[in-house]
Amino acid sequence: MKEVSTKISRTITAPLLGPLSIIIIAGLLPLSAKASKATPQTASFSATPEVRAFILSMHEQHGFDVTHLTRQFSSIHANAIVLRAIRPAAVPEQQRSWQRYRERFVNERRTRNGVRFWQDHAAELARAEAIYGVPPEIIAAIIGVETEYGRNMGKFSVLEALATLAFDYPPRADFFRSELEQFLLLARENGVNPLDIKGSYAGAIGIPQFMPSSQRRYAVDFDGDNRIDLRQSTADAIGSVARFLHLHGWQAEAPVALPASIEGDPAKLIAAGIKPQTPLHELLQQGVSALGETGQFGARPAALIDLTSPDQPTEYWVGFDNFYVIMRYNRSSFYAMSVFQLATALRAAQGSVTN
Repeated sequence: MKEVSTKISRTITAPLLGPLSIIIIAGLLPLSAKASKATPQTASFSATPEVRAFILSMHEQHGFDVTHLTRQFSSIHANAIVLRAIRPAAVPEQQRSWQRYRERFVNERRTRNGVRFWQDHAAELARAEAIYGVPPEIIAAIIGVETEYGRNMGKFSVLEALATLAFDYPPRADFFRSELEQFLLLARENGVNPLDIKGSYAGAIGIPQFMPSSQRRYAVDFDGDNRIDLRQSTADAIGSVARFLHLHGWQAEAPVALPASIEGDPAKLIAAGIKPQTPLHELLQQGVSALGETGQFGARPAALIDLTSPDQPTEYWVGFDNFYVIMRYNRSSFYAMSVFQLATALRAAQGSVTN
């Protein structure tokens, strides 16, 4: 997910060191001496004071075995590919472009595979809608955008990716350190070796690409086997996506977005933000024209969404509460619009198949 926007973000700090901590640090000194002989490029994470403080924190807060956890961190290193992937684009041709972004996710291949996914898992999708109110096409589209229906779940070591971002990426170190804590707790709860789990460069896991905190908070056992497995169980993935959206305020049978145009300067409306706060009828009085049946939505809060591409006209939409809910999965208007447009394509294609 994505940064998946709804992830827990709290700072982990090492507690004051008591006698037990001093004994533990003394026991780890030989590891530090050995690691110091390595070059900065090859040094394992266990060699750094910040990681050692994190290990002590995991021991004192959650009872993790220091030696065992140190051994796991000794086998991973800062991943340069992860750091390159997380940083903003440095060259113009790689910078934000709605047109280029859309082509990656809203296309014939994902639509075709999405219809097949819908047909193969129709019962689970229908049950998720009945319980959580989220339409099958929205659930399928999120999974389609995230991993192309489970085909591409990521090949990075989640432990290494999260550690890299937690300790070598200062702009978001607090967030990723919290996710690293949640990941280790998740692996222990499920009896899985954290070194064995693969995912995205940002540490997202499984078919729906949940961050560890989101999996612990929102995932659900939807296939009834008494365990939650987002890597192998498509049913669990479907139910978990639906539950996530439901708990973030998804409104059944409510609109997501409408295409729009605007007369005059849209800067003020764009600056108001992406969270719907202004009734649609007020936006219409401020120069926004929304296509479609707007009368029934006039009282609904809405926001003006601008989708920009270099050297191309800006594409405008009005987004409602459900659009903002999708953005809680990933805080990007490009992402939410890709999900919505792929969902629209899936609904149309599925309808043509069933008819």
